[in-house]
Amino acid sequence: MFALFDDAGKFLAGRVMSEADSSMQIELESGKRVKVKAANVLLKFDKPSPAELFASAQVLAKEIDLNLAWEFAPEGEFGFADLARDYFDAKANIAHQVAALFCLFEAPHYFRRAGKGLFKKAPEDIVKAALLGLERKRLQALQIEEWATELVAGRCPAPVAEQIYKILFKPDKNGPEYKAVALATQRAHKAPLDLLQSVGAISSAYQFHWKRFLFDQFPKGYGFPALNAPEIKDDLPLSTVSAFSIDDSATTEIDDALSVQGLGTGTVIFGVHIAAPGLAFAPDSAIDKVARERLSTVYMPGWKLTMLPDDVVQAYTLIEGRACPAVSLYVTMDEATLAITGSETKLERVPITANLRHDKLDAVITEATLTGEAAADYAFAHELAFAFRLARHLKAGREVVRGKPENFNRPDYNFRLDSNGEHEPKGSEIVSITTRQRGAPLDLIVAEAMILANSTWGGWLHDLGLPGIYRSQASMAPGIKVRMGTRAQPHAGLGVPQYTWSTSPLRRYVDLVNQWQIIACVRNGRTAALGAPFKPKDAALFSIISGFDAAYAAYNGFQNGIERFWTMRYLAQNQITELTASVMKDGLVRADDLPLVFKAAGCDALPRGCNVRVRITGTDEMTLDVHATLIERLDAAAEPPTEDESAEDEEEGAGPLTLSLDMDTPDVASDTAAESAEATPT
Repeated sequence: MFALFDDAGKFLAGRVMSEADSSMQIELESGKRVKVKAANVLLKFDKPSPAELFASAQVLAKEIDLNLAWEFAPEGEFGFADLARDYFDAKANIAHQVAALFCLFEAPHYFRRAGKGLFKKAPEDIVKAALLGLERKRLQALQIEEWATELVAGRCPAPVAEQIYKILFKPDKNGPEYKAVALATQRAHKAPLDLLQSVGAISSAYQFHWKRFLFDQFPKGYGFPALNAPEIKDDLPLSTVSAFSIDDSATTEIDDALSVQGLGTGTVIFGVHIAAPGLAFAPDSAIDKVARERLSTVYMPGWKLTMLPDDVVQAYTLIEGRACPAVSLYVTMDEATLAITGSETKLERVPITANLRHDKLDAVITEATLTGEAAADYAFAHELAFAFRLARHLKAGREVVRGKPENFNRPDYNFRLDSNGEHEPKGSEIVSITTRQRGAPLDLIVAEAMILANSTWGGWLHDLGLPGIYRSQASMAPGIKVRMGTRAQPHAGLGVPQYTWSTSPLRRYVDLVNQWQIIACVRNGRTAALGAPFKPKDAALFSIISGFDAAYAAYNGFQNGIERFWTMRYLAQNQITELTASVMKDGLVRADDLPLVFKAAGCDALPRGCNVRVRITGTDEMTLDVHATLIERLDAAAEPPTEDESAEDEEEGAGPLTLSLDMDTPDVASDTAAESAEATPT
């Protein structure tokens, strides 16, 4: 005798070897013996053999019309043998019964299981809905097949083209577009990116990087809502200073300006004046919501996405020829010794006499003219000379605290894009790359002034019991990175007791947040904590820090990547095939005259700091990969990099773009460099 039983939803049959009240010993055709509970046995039969029975039952099951079976099925619970008698014949044989069992079990949209061998008809509305779902799946499968066939044939269906970035980077693996690409990659034996390139879905490497960035960071687009810049309602006094800013010619978000009073009197008042959008709008206002969503301006060669709408920027930027609302820090010091004797912060209107542009003045305003070794024939000569003297004094003081000098010998690189033709698409411009040595006199003046202001204001917030957003570094030991928090702590890398970002409120959201807190200090003094927008242990501050860290890292990553793209384009446009470079680690080298770090075969065993000449053997603008080989070593004994340069090497993204494609088959720049960027934003 044979028995058919249910083994966890799988039907098996075999010869009954022994039988007790509650169980059976059954030998399967494989020879394996199993113990089966009597409750799981659905049928006992003498013939045919289990193999013959299953074969004939499967054929009969395919012939059953499910709609008709559902009509024939009795109301309430019923067994599979009951359905076989109603559908086939009143004397339905064992094969008919097993065929009915298979059919019922495999059609849950028509019949629900009610127990071992028992079923119940699904309600009519459920059946109709299930059938519609099955039909949708059938049609979707046909659509997936059609799209995959087109992709393999070299054509990209429009629905797939519209979702290529979602498919590549944030796929919905149940989506038909994703499934079509996955199927096509298997059939074409190509990687997804290669396949989509070959069918024309990705026609431009520049657009690929740009649209991927927008997809990740600006999925709703990068346009601004219609917003008007609110007027500042405060009756601000007019300052008596004559202030000047120092920026690049392309800078529109002029956040900071400087002034010097009292030269020749023995006591000098050095002023740092910061644009004051925080006086015009408050947290949770319409403009604030826009700024908080973006968190920072995004810089790239030839363009930028500002944190605030241009009309808002122009309302508060420190443009020459007008008295601009500002948060001003006045630091009083001895003119001879530069010893600081006091500081004061004011809310006022500051006359901006000039916007100095370093790219036009670097060759004119030099260390020699600032120190009196050469004639200084330019505006604000005396003020700039004092500011330069102060900057070197402040830098030297910070270096004593940090325990070593700041030596960043590599230059900054400036990118310029010139149109390649009126109708040429973006990304096809002619690129030129120029260098500007870090620590140029004008840069140093601005950097030290901003560090002075950020450290002073950070200490003031702490003294008055207000939280701010601080940047701190516990030590300069390897691996100890700069972190953001709400408490005043030392910044070892800068050599200051505390440090905030508060001097770029037009282009960094944390600076705007800190400006609101500083404004509360000016207005309320010792009771500032009662009227400040952010209270101690305010959860909003931690949320802002988290969001800013993520956004700022993403924006810097994109900027580094797109600059790498344009550097590779520069190599191609100028037919450069050889470069001199210095060895870093793990076979990486840094080009001497271009902002480019890449692997060069043959450099793995060379010491760090070694000078080499390498040959560029290929580039990939999609993955931003550079292929190179060692030609020769240029020095006999390598000079190791400074500790600051080594730290930068650790921070800097050096490799190609990482594409996280699954088809089923870096910290930001140093704070010193960031303050230099106050004068030279990319």
